[in-house]
Amino acid sequence: MTIEDLQSICHQLPGVTESIKLEVHLCFDVSGKTFLFTHPGGVPPSASFKVPPEQFEEISAKDGLEPQPYVARYKWVLARDISRLSKTEWEHYIKQSYDIIAETLPLKTRKGLGLAG
Repeated sequence: MTIEDLQSICHQLPGVTESIKLEVHLCFDVSGKTFLFTHPGGVPPSASFKVPPEQFEEISAKDGLEPQPYVARYKWVLARDISRLSKTEWEHYIKQSYDIIAETLPLKTRKGLGLAG
């Protein structure tokens, strides 16, 4: 997997935009809220995503994943090497993180994105 692969997965979701944060992180946002942080310049490239609280311990204990320093309390998980996860795993984790963040958006915004009935 590459940063471009993650970028492609993210842009399949409604309303996704990109931003640069902290000068080096390519982030993927929905309505201004980040659901995926990447570090394309890292060796190897890394990425962080949000997970459901009840799954945090299990997911962050998987091989290749760990709690994201400084924001683990908010249930963010770090993949230090994005190539250690398969495309299917990335599709799942990115969609899951997107959904968690999108659920926090106002109803009007979610409706505008086609996410609320």
